[in-house]
Amino acid sequence: MSPTFLTLPDGARIAYELLGPEWSGHSEPIVFVGGVSSTREDWQRLAQPLSMKRPVLIYDHRGIGESSYSTASKDDDITIELMARDLLLLLQFLKFSEIALCGFSMGGAVTQQLLLLPYLASDPVTLPFKVTSVFLTGTFPTMWEEKGYGLKLDRTPITGPLTDEEKKARARPNLERSFDPEWVADPANQDRFNWWLDRQIVGRPLHTIIKQSRANAQVAHMKLYGYEQIPKSTHFLIIHGEKDAIVPFSNAAKLLRVIAQASFIQTGFEPGQIPTLAFGHHWWEYFDIEVWINVIETFLSSRDFQQQSKL
Repeated sequence: MSPTFLTLPDGARIAYELLGPEWSGHSEPIVFVGGVSSTREDWQRLAQPLSMKRPVLIYDHRGIGESSYSTASKDDDITIELMARDLLLLLQFLKFSEIALCGFSMGGAVTQQLLLLPYLASDPVTLPFKVTSVFLTGTFPTMWEEKGYGLKLDRTPITGPLTDEEKKARARPNLERSFDPEWVADPANQDRFNWWLDRQIVGRPLHTIIKQSRANAQVAHMKLYGYEQIPKSTHFLIIHGEKDAIVPFSNAAKLLRVIAQASFIQTGFEPGQIPTLAFGHHWWEYFDIEVWINVIETFLSSRDFQQQSKL
């Protein structure tokens, strides 16, 4: 599907798609915020069926997918705050009054920063919409200290044009880490893995991925103030798999400590629960997709989740 573009004040163009627009005014929109190297089409498996129930906003961060850098520099420095302000401008343009947010990996840090923009010491800005619910998925409050996690970027010098197969070979190791060895080895997942691999070589420039990775690393030095000022009416659900090889599972507990109104996804077979925590970084590629749709719909329609376990 072709995107719509919003030109920001600095000339950057943000590509976005609003799925399920027929639900506008009837169901609360949900906004998916991608991680390092993510493009909006990565959400396809979840966003398309979810748009049968509510509006779903997917978009590309500046400099990746079909979004562009500013006209002045054409190669902006990327920070978590810049990406949060880009998202704010997009949401202002769309004139949503109430939204739910789903931040994945780096997108979880962007989501947290968006919520904390009103409390910045420098250039704070009021959010012109109400955030009712937040899903923080495979993400973190500060950069982790555990070794062996994160993306492993191939920085081998490129001396000439690469074939598509050579590009895929460079992308494969990180893509495999986004799942887990058992998932990757399962023949039932091969078509899906190849779907992802085919899309790694289009619209994901390495220099932007490096900038995003640096922005991630800077979270270690960020001072995110104002968690306690986030309205208590904003409810958070933390989703994190024990097999996550990109962001350590321990970050789920850290988020629960800093966000008083957060709860953790529960396992079981009741509405809003998942069968197991044995899943990797790309959480929405695990289980039947109706499991995740049920999690989202149950959380958005019920506030009972705030009474659930704190891990």
